[in-house]
Amino acid sequence: MHKSSSYTTSNANYSGHSTEKKTIKASSTSHTKHSTYQKSDATSSVSHSGYSTKKTTEISTQVTTNATAVASSTNFRARPRRVVQNFVLVWLDAHIDEKKEDFRNSFTELRKIVVTLETFTEVDQCIGYLNSINDQKIFLIISGSVGQTMMPLIHNMTQLDTIFVFCSNKDRHKVWAKEWPKVEGVHGSIKSLCKQLTKTTRACDHNAIPMSFLPTRNTSDAASNDQDLHHLPTNYLYSVIFKDIVLEINDDDNDAKSIKDLQIYCKKQNIPDAEINELKHKYHQKSPIWWYTCEMFLYGMLNRGLRSVDMETMSKLGFFIRSLHLRLEQLHQEQSANFKKPFTVYRGQGLSKEDFQNLLNSKGGLLSFNNFLSTSIDQQVSMAFVERAMQKNQDIVGVIFIMKINP
Repeated sequence: MHKSSSYTTSNANYSGHSTEKKTIKASSTSHTKHSTYQKSDATSSVSHSGYSTKKTTEISTQVTTNATAVASSTNFRARPRRVVQNFVLVWLDAHIDEKKEDFRNSFTELRKIVVTLETFTEVDQCIGYLNSINDQKIFLIISGSVGQTMMPLIHNMTQLDTIFVFCSNKDRHKVWAKEWPKVEGVHGSIKSLCKQLTKTTRACDHNAIPMSFLPTRNTSDAASNDQDLHHLPTNYLYSVIFKDIVLEINDDDNDAKSIKDLQIYCKKQNIPDAEINELKHKYHQKSPIWWYTCEMFLYGMLNRGLRSVDMETMSKLGFFIRSLHLRLEQLHQEQSANFKKPFTVYRGQGLSKEDFQNLLNSKGGLLSFNNFLSTSIDQQVSMAFVERAMQKNQDIVGVIFIMKINP
């Protein structure tokens, strides 16, 4: 796996042709690249259009009749002041009881992966919450019996990314679960569920890398008049300015204060104490690349901050961004002698139809990845990302970027 420095930009050229699959070709140079878009063959919930609000209420009544009385706990339902990840986890189960040790242990394990976890025992309230989320992807944990009945009502929600069925009787629910592309397995243990959830969050962050698309006319206008920058996307300008500022700061001796400030900020955002303490006590024992790739909050928080241009989050992570950038520069200097000839790396990514259209419109213009970028020298690795994204959501377009690297 290769990583490039932050805020990568490249000229983009695109071509395409139609076969049984719609194939999109894109490249960071004039070289041809291969990328696939295919609608999912999965069952669509359109065929279940007969379900109505009345049906939802009936399901809700069924759930709450059997539910253990649960008081809403501010400890478990407290929301962070700022969105620090690209996703939120929702858990719907009629038998959730926050007083039981099993639930509390499961909750703790899940919170090691996802910062925001909302629990529900009533279907109506859960669906209302799902509909209220529009700037994050949703992962849903649902019991088998409720999931089978509820699936036609929720499966086609755009913001709903992945569904995990969590129940003790796996064999009973495996058959119907396979009919729904967004269902990521039937899990009988919290360990199995957390293992899959970790993979899913990584894939979600991978596809949420912030990008800016600059059509030819915009880049030409800006180049002809350096003072006329209003044609360029705001997010692109902010990211470039932030990069210039954060990389010019030479404050390595003040990392202790920066880590302390980040620690205070993270506590306010409900980041698990264990992860905050690990960063506090072990930051200088590991390389910035290790911290960036490990399974904890830094990767997702950085991704979200850059994607939403959240200046407070970006400033709190400024010392880390600078350290990671400098480490990558150092590795480039050390390794460049081993690469005498240009080589190719690949990146597979799922794009929304809107972003894909913006990509097509930027043909001949500029494409900017406003983040540190992960790529692979193996095209099949990139293809796996694309195929997984398209299998779950027929509104996602799979794209493989082929980049020619000249060392």
